[in-house]
Amino acid sequence: MTTTEIANRLVEMCRQGQVEEAKTELFADDIVSIEPGPTPYSDKETRGMKAIREKAERFIKLVEDFHSMTVSDPIVAGNTFACVMTTDLKMKGQPRSTSAELCVYKVKDGKIVSEEFSW
Repeated sequence: MTTTEIANRLVEMCRQGQVEEAKTELFADDIVSIEPGPTPYSDKETRGMKAIREKAERFIKLVEDFHSMTVSDPIVAGNTFACVMTTDLKMKGQPRSTSAELCVYKVKDGKIVSEEFSW
């Protein structure tokens, strides 16, 4: 798959709520995930699919109510693409909030090899 095809497929799967399935289909086993800083569910950098799945499980455990998620169309440049993901949710012990993050992905050999989030 090309970077554009991967970008469109990831956005499509996220919009359908198939985030975990997207990881299986589109992400490399040795993927690197970078957050803007340490979070309650993750260090700044997470390496490998197993660790990324564990990070997602820790995040889900912190969510009290999930209301919605939207994902913008991707912008592709070379082997990189980006989209904006907006979530409306209530984390445990916090008020309901909406937040947007820029998600930047790098592709190599037909798989996503890194993801970086900024907000």
